Amino acid sequence: MRAIEFQEYGGPEVLRLVQAAAPEPGPGQVAIEAVWAGVNFADVKARADGYRVASLPYRPGLEVSGRIRAVGAGVEGLRAGQEVAALLDGGGYAEVVLAEAAGVFALPEGLDLRTAATLPTVLPTAHALVHEVGRLQAGESVLVHGAAGGIGTAVGQLARAAGAGAVYGVASGEAKADYARKHGYDEVFRPDTFETEVRRATGGRGVDLVLDPVGGDTLRRGLEALAVFGRLVSFGNAGGAEPWKAGQGELYAEGRSVGGFSVLGLAQSAPDALRALTDRALRTVCDGTVVLPVTAEFPLEDAAGAHRLIGGRGSTGKLLLRITG
Repeated sequence: MRAIEFQEYGGPEVLRLVQAAAPEPGPGQVAIEAVWAGVNFADVKARADGYRVASLPYRPGLEVSGRIRAVGAGVEGLRAGQEVAALLDGGGYAEVVLAEAAGVFALPEGLDLRTAATLPTVLPTAHALVHEVGRLQAGESVLVHGAAGGIGTAVGQLARAAGAGAVYGVASGEAKADYARKHGYDEVFRPDTFETEVRRATGGRGVDLVLDPVGGDTLRRGLEALAVFGRLVSFGNAGGAEPWKAGQGELYAEGRSVGGFSVLGLAQSAPDALRALTDRALRTVCDGTVVLPVTAEFPLEDAAGAHRLIGGRGSTGKLLLRITG
């Protein structure tokens, strides 16, 4: 089978197309003939910085859709030939991938494989940020960093459906801002001035919820943009800075709180909770609440092209690799 690997860290050029034996599932595992694979910024960080890479060579890819090739011992409720989406701990850039059964989801009727590949990381994350962790209530305001990305696209729509009083985004250019405004956002601010713009837009009050994948100083500034009793949810450190920590001095005076979320962490620590979360999230696509556009797709052999686009911070929506067909 064909697969994409890297044997050293570096730019997109280190991604190599290789031939490898198709893996067989062990106990509790499922082998999937992949049709599509999602491309995420975490894949770029893995290739460039070794993010979550245990050893080299490494095969990136955290989400795929396709058809089950075989199931391992002890797997129930899944069968060969079934169309599924899967959340992986790496290895998705390949024609055949292995997944833990707990992270494999049979597709609901009406959900096609191309759309399904956009969902395993993005949609449960977005749902958790708005509901399970962010606990957004009707009438509240929310500020979302990365508003034009895959997660930001879904969050904007989910927040609007939840009855948010105002949905504000942060994006790095006008094209991204225009895209975000088409997917649920009232106003979109620039990264260097967002806290000032939040105070202007809210009459000095601040927002009830900030969703931050950047970390570092951006997280600190996000806390300053919160209203009294506001909440911030951290779900990444895309900026690469030393993580900034909040303590009593930042939280106590105005009753602010900080939460966190990682869909991959949840998959490891509480797979049953992940499955329930994903089931809830998938319903929002099936009922039309969320539409997640695929804005670019690349053949498997041009994974480097996908990495150049997403790594250049110029992409919007969701990027896919076409594995077969």
